[in-house]
Amino acid sequence: MRSMRLPELLWRGRRVPSRYFSVQRPSHVTVLGEQYPTDHMTNISPTIVSKLPLKLHTQPSHPLSTLRALIESHFPSYAHLSSLSPLVTPYQNFDLLSFPADHPGRSVTDSYYINKDLMLRTHTSAHEVDVFGRGETKWLLTADVYRRDEIDGSHYPVFHQTEGARIVSAKAAGMKEIEEDNERLAAHLERSSIEIEDVPNLSPANPCQPAHDPKHTELIAKNLKLSLNSLMLHLFGERVGATAHNPLKVRWIEATFPWTTPSFEVEVFFRGKWLEILGCGVVRQATLDNANVSDKLGWAFGLGLERIGMILYSIPDIRLFWSQDPRFLSQFKQGEITTFKPYSKYPACFKDVSFWLPQGETLHENDFCDLVRDVAGDVVEDVKLIDDFTHPKTNRKSLCYRINYRSMDRYAPVCFESFLLTLIRSLSNDEANSLNAQVVSCLQDRFRVEIR
Repeated sequence: MRSMRLPELLWRGRRVPSRYFSVQRPSHVTVLGEQYPTDHMTNISPTIVSKLPLKLHTQPSHPLSTLRALIESHFPSYAHLSSLSPLVTPYQNFDLLSFPADHPGRSVTDSYYINKDLMLRTHTSAHEVDVFGRGETKWLLTADVYRRDEIDGSHYPVFHQTEGARIVSAKAAGMKEIEEDNERLAAHLERSSIEIEDVPNLSPANPCQPAHDPKHTELIAKNLKLSLNSLMLHLFGERVGATAHNPLKVRWIEATFPWTTPSFEVEVFFRGKWLEILGCGVVRQATLDNANVSDKLGWAFGLGLERIGMILYSIPDIRLFWSQDPRFLSQFKQGEITTFKPYSKYPACFKDVSFWLPQGETLHENDFCDLVRDVAGDVVEDVKLIDDFTHPKTNRKSLCYRINYRSMDRYAPVCFESFLLTLIRSLSNDEANSLNAQVVSCLQDRFRVEIR
């Protein structure tokens, strides 16, 4: 991605005095071909806008597309959804799912806002009420989601989730349907090479909702666990070579989520260590009420495709999922999981940026990371805060970040006897210096810092 200088960057709205910025906020921002008014909450950046149309989970042969199809194949009777708009309201993203008013996810330092009334979904659960409300009772939804985050090999501001949900009538007929499915799934797992470390379906720390019958919740939670244990076997059993003497190991852990209770996390023992795979639970009654399906009861789960992809494909850096390098893309075929073969290891190029903040002001790490992404894109491998100092006399605050510039895919067009050749090369120190100078310039102009 080309680097962008300050005039090309969108203003990043924050709840701070306007004197903190030297860039005038534009009156509108263009997202997916439509213009939207900006306000004090606007913080979406050009880097993020450029990702919105890509939808890696729908690109044939891409690892994320194969994982989506693999999960969908395990739930053939479910509706498979993958094309819902990433633009949602804060009400859809938070309020309909019982997020507390002071939840940190609502902050402009954690989420991307187009304006106070519109944002990018931070999870696929943002569509849960709408999908239930239109009559879907068994469904999978795969989509790109957006969260402001740090820069390193396992974090990226865009990632992909698959959400799964099932609801049934809370009356006798629905409970009978669940009981029969539980018998079927239990018999399947009994014949399979899987070892499950379980926790109670209900406990004082993971209680039944007041509006629910505990017996019904027990049945629903059991169906959730059996369904997901079967999914874990489908995803990981063959990859670990599970046998009767060496079964796939799965363990359940009590958890807490705003939109489910009881809630759980699922871990799988893979290549010598326990790995967190997904979160899940019994859907909150408030969510069902908001969807006008108050007479239903059910469960939901959500998992990150990149997390599983990095495990199953042995992909070491989350940036690689966005690579257009044929040396990456040519390694994968739709429907096949193969081990990624590294094709290059370019040297790291570290640059430190040290600065004083304006008196009495703060700078969130996610603001700094977004600025770096806008300037240098995926050429930056990680960013680390290496010094945080407050002067004892002036009380001024100083920060120092270390930026690791390391390119995964570098191409240089070269003309040779009328032929245009593309040479693969590493990022030069001069190029890293140039990018770092742009970072420093943007930092000074946008946040009024004093470079040390």
